Amino acid sequence: MKTKRMTIIISLLIAAVFTLNATGCSEDVASSTRSVTETTTATTTVSGAIYNADDEFSNRDLKQSADLSEATYLVVEDGNDITITAAGVYVISGSAKDMTVIVDAADEDKVQLVLDGLSITNKDFPCIYVKSADKVFVTTTDSENSLSVTGSFKADGETNTDAAIFSKDDLVLNGVGSLAVSSTDNGITSKDDLKITGGSISIKCTSDALEANDSIRIAGGDITIQSKKDGLHAEYDEDDSVGYIYICGGTLNITASDDAIHATTVVQIDDGEITLSAREGIEGTYVQLNGGTISISASDDGINAGRKSTAYAVTIEINGGYTTIKMASGDTDAVDSNGNLYVSGGTIDISGMSAFDYDGTAKYSGGTIIINGVTTNTITNQMMGGGAQGGFGGFGRGGFGGRF
Repeated sequence: MKTKRMTIIISLLIAAVFTLNATGCSEDVASSTRSVTETTTATTTVSGAIYNADDEFSNRDLKQSADLSEATYLVVEDGNDITITAAGVYVISGSAKDMTVIVDAADEDKVQLVLDGLSITNKDFPCIYVKSADKVFVTTTDSENSLSVTGSFKADGETNTDAAIFSKDDLVLNGVGSLAVSSTDNGITSKDDLKITGGSISIKCTSDALEANDSIRIAGGDITIQSKKDGLHAEYDEDDSVGYIYICGGTLNITASDDAIHATTVVQIDDGEITLSAREGIEGTYVQLNGGTISISASDDGINAGRKSTAYAVTIEINGGYTTIKMASGDTDAVDSNGNLYVSGGTIDISGMSAFDYDGTAKYSGGTIIINGVTTNTITNQMMGGGAQGGFGGFGRGGFGGRF
């Protein structure tokens, strides 16, 4: 039980001009006298892609440091909540138990929490709780930070606050330092959009590691996940037209008991170094692979497209990148679409008894398919009556099973 509360009510006017030329999923580093101004740039133009990095990230999302010229500095203490009610930049440091950094600002306020050697361990409540804001940035300095919840979570009224970082609004994680998250439920949850553009983030949890209602978007960072449920999970149970995952950069290493990456609508990967070990590697209604290096070890399906959304046709589309899939023995499928399957580019290297399984139409027009060490230009079908179509049919990226 918390002994008292400390409320920080500060009104700050911050004028910040962010000039960022985005030229690819890479990093550009420059120094200043006050802080390191590192940015992750995320521009990926893929013909026929559903999403584009230019539209998915703002300049401030991609900036890996905060303007500290008018920052407020806070030190955590055992049992004392810190409540932030105004827009601004807040540098938080220290070690404490059973306390929460609460953001309860106006709907139009942007709040940046700069973690500068912060450690919080709680028994039953989030370490960071965003009750209200337009957007909250959680930015790490060149420091080590940790957030841990060790017991059963308690609710905040009707809100099931079930993650070490729990946000009701948009949440962005970035920075140049490390953040270790440990949770007896979800790791990091946003009830809106969740973005990661930088920093080193490790999550150990018993439920979903990264969870969001509307979307999970990743442009950079080094992310390591050990989850007893899903690694990335995007879903809103009241609207099946949202809940997508977009990745255009970064390094992800995910070990999950269920799905490594799970979205209600679209999973789109344009770039990144992605290693997945799970029951199922990637699952969504529409799965589009345009680039990146993806390694999947799965015990059920490597990539699965199923009817989770009424807004998209069930489709797997492989246009680029290098995807390696290693399947466990038994009734498993490396690439399983309950609808259509299209391969137009990239390389897909499969080891397993069943390479492809689809219920709709399959077309091959380019790229390299390797099955158990043998190169082929045919999409075979595990299901009888699948109507496989090989050859080089005329179609372009993104030209199939688009949004209804």
